Amino acid sequence: MKKIMMILAVAALMVGCGGNNKAEQEQGLNLIKAENFDGEVDGKKVGLYTLTNGTITMQVTNFGGRVVSLWTPDRDGNMADIVLGYESLDRYVNNAGERFLGAPVGRVANRIGAGKFTLDGKEYNTPLNNNGQTLHGGLKGIDMVVWDVKYVADNAITLHLLSEDGSDGFPGNLDIEMTYTLTEDNEFEVTYHAKTDKKTIVNLSHHSFFNLKGEAGGTITDHVLTINADNVTPTDANLIPTGELMPVEGTPFDFREPHVIGERIDVEHEQLINGKGYDLNWVLAREDNGQVETVATLYDPTTGRCMDVATDQVALQFYSGNFFDGTTNGKYGKPLSFRESVALETQKHPDAINHDNFPSIVLNPDEVYTHVCIYKFYTK
Repeated sequence: MKKIMMILAVAALMVGCGGNNKAEQEQGLNLIKAENFDGEVDGKKVGLYTLTNGTITMQVTNFGGRVVSLWTPDRDGNMADIVLGYESLDRYVNNAGERFLGAPVGRVANRIGAGKFTLDGKEYNTPLNNNGQTLHGGLKGIDMVVWDVKYVADNAITLHLLSEDGSDGFPGNLDIEMTYTLTEDNEFEVTYHAKTDKKTIVNLSHHSFFNLKGEAGGTITDHVLTINADNVTPTDANLIPTGELMPVEGTPFDFREPHVIGERIDVEHEQLINGKGYDLNWVLAREDNGQVETVATLYDPTTGRCMDVATDQVALQFYSGNFFDGTTNGKYGKPLSFRESVALETQKHPDAINHDNFPSIVLNPDEVYTHVCIYKFYTK
């Protein structure tokens, strides 16, 4: 009996930390080796977990809760890894290039102007890690720490993080649970639940960079995008919202009907100049009712891959990879280059705590923060 239990334990560990050998063999996937992520950060163990629903396969590390790879078929059934990432734990910990590949971001996604906000008359200061602003939570955020693995199944993983009171300057012990699920409908579903013991601010998001041709597969300016939004929140030169709402009608930001991303990306417009392309928050044309709705679609005509984005949030940040410069390589040794990836981040408005007319991101101790983001994959 002891021998049988030992075999079962070893088998479970291999599935949880290394990969699905059957899926890899059957689909010819070039999966990242589990041993590349064996290690410790700040005394906590890190691993790599492979999930599959039989059609799509995803690899996740509990260092920062990051999606490392995501394999989906094109219209001919050919598989490609459509997210940007690195091939080892060391690259994520020490890489000098793009920090937020495949990561959940927060406590407050996007930017906080001058790294300052006020709650109940007290001013808080957060790290200035982006042109004098706080970006995606600060120096550590929730992406540069090790999450606890609570549960692993063939197609899902639940991670937990306690962000301690004062972390990156934010008040309250924030208890976060995040689940990634590959559903039977070929969806990658992200769910967040968070509680605090002190009044604080929370605006989480997911920050995978997608190229529907595959990582380093070439430009995304030929991808076709639709966003169900009537307004955007214009920004200043530091990408901090002015507090206004700008109608998309008659502007390069009108994606209510499908448009090729590159069609208007270099138009002379202040907001495109500020972001060196698209890097702006779209105010979704929906009610803040907690219901999950499809709000955007990304389509690559060359492969036939489509990705719908559904959420219960009221805003979406669309970033067209304008700050990649090809000096950093991805996990397959190819450069991550200018406008070769897209981030579609469901959230509430950037810098919301400093604009009374924006939806509140304040979380009280008697409340539960929830957030659902679903990326659904199919072909046409």
